[in-house]
Amino acid sequence: MQPRMRIPDTMMTDFNKKSQISMEKMMRYPGYICRKTWKLGRDDPRRLIHAFKVGLSLTLVSLLYLMEPLFKGVGQNAIWAVMTVVVVLEFTAGATICKGLNRGFGTLLAACLAFLFEIIAREYGKVFRAVFIGASIFIIGASTTFLRFFPKIKKNYDYGVLIFLLTFNLITVSSYRVDDILKLAKGRIYTIAIGSGVCFLMSLFIFPNWSGEDLHNSTVTKIEGLAKAIEACVEKYLTDEESEMEIDNTSDDPIYKNYKAVLDSKSTDETLAHHASWEPRHSWHCHKFPYQQYVKLGGVLRHFGYGVVALHGCLQTEIRTPRSVRLLFKDPCIHLASEVTTALMELANSIRNRRHSSPEILTERLQQALQDLNTALKSQPRLFLGPNSPNNTSKMLAYVAATARQKLERHPSSLKPDSNPNTPTLFDRKSKGGTEAEKRVLRPTLSKLTITSLEFSEALPFAAFVALLVELVARLDRVIEEVDELGRVACFKEFKHCDEVTMDVEKRTPTEINLPNPVGGE
Repeated sequence: MQPRMRIPDTMMTDFNKKSQISMEKMMRYPGYICRKTWKLGRDDPRRLIHAFKVGLSLTLVSLLYLMEPLFKGVGQNAIWAVMTVVVVLEFTAGATICKGLNRGFGTLLAACLAFLFEIIAREYGKVFRAVFIGASIFIIGASTTFLRFFPKIKKNYDYGVLIFLLTFNLITVSSYRVDDILKLAKGRIYTIAIGSGVCFLMSLFIFPNWSGEDLHNSTVTKIEGLAKAIEACVEKYLTDEESEMEIDNTSDDPIYKNYKAVLDSKSTDETLAHHASWEPRHSWHCHKFPYQQYVKLGGVLRHFGYGVVALHGCLQTEIRTPRSVRLLFKDPCIHLASEVTTALMELANSIRNRRHSSPEILTERLQQALQDLNTALKSQPRLFLGPNSPNNTSKMLAYVAATARQKLERHPSSLKPDSNPNTPTLFDRKSKGGTEAEKRVLRPTLSKLTITSLEFSEALPFAAFVALLVELVARLDRVIEEVDELGRVACFKEFKHCDEVTMDVEKRTPTEINLPNPVGGE
């Protein structure tokens, strides 16, 4: 009888610790799910309402199966009503109408064409009928698929063309084994119409969510995000303390998050604008929603956002202006950034309240801020010229040689000859007075020291920062023009001087846009 192997106490201890940790994680997991679910619903209560609307819609169309009188009327075709609700009912009314109409017209056209082909095929024998059905499926399938490559068809009617192709194939193939093809087509059309009608009822009359409103609110959020990013950039660049350069942690930077939402908004704006074009006029004044102007304004905001990206890049430069120099121009720079931020917040408030912006948005205050900055720059001319020292070059070369020797001593393996005697050694591979190893060491060091030895090296990064800040002022003019054009096209109410121009830079929960997922089939 062989003795049993004894498990070491250390292994048992480690196993018990891991088991205990795993049990603690499993116990915390339900609470984590509840907190995430609560946060998701609290951030946008419309999601919970939409979930109830979908559940209620599915319950209503399921009555076609559950109630005997209704089931006798539609039969097994009731499943198409359920599938229509699952596929068509989207978060916004525009997306639902777009999908519903595409599905309805695609099904109707496919049923009519399939019925016509069936009438032609029945005039001849069964063999000809099979060949004719196969040929028609090939021709319609190939032509319809090629039709989907047209940009306008792809953008507006891709789902309808896909449903047309699917319905045509189902009815045409089924007609070869089913005698009453007309009943088959009518049953599917009726049930799809019932499902689409339930979707339209839920989307348009029960707590509707409009794509135009989402596009409107996202535009306001983007402008406010740019204003917050500019203010934070200037404040952080001109702070009294030296900030660490953390390029890898940009995803956690609030400045990065604010302008990233603007730069990544192109596809979202176009999708919302497309769905808004399908929505009926639902405002009190029944004005047509200017979705194209919102898309155009989004493009201008992205162009403005690129300047904010460059301004944010000044916080992560390799060569930095000394803190003492930055503090000399802190007040005029913060004043100019404050005026730009105030102008952006006024534009955001005017769009939010659907009124024209203040005609004095580019007033003497912004011009005075530019003049103050210009005066401050002129008051320190030596910072941009620097002392003319003839010893800069010799000091630079001496420092380069010392740094090169240190790096070569630190990596002596790079100087060892190769084991192959036919291979030239590192000392043999000379080119223009220096070895390759020396070049690899000297080239980056020389580049950086050459820049820092320039007479204006201390002021060069700050000059770039100021130039970008002034460029944002120039780009702001384009944003104001587009907002004014939006107000004119959308018939915003006129600006009243009693309206206060406020600057709200408190932390807001960003508006999340819920877009429908593309569906490739039923």
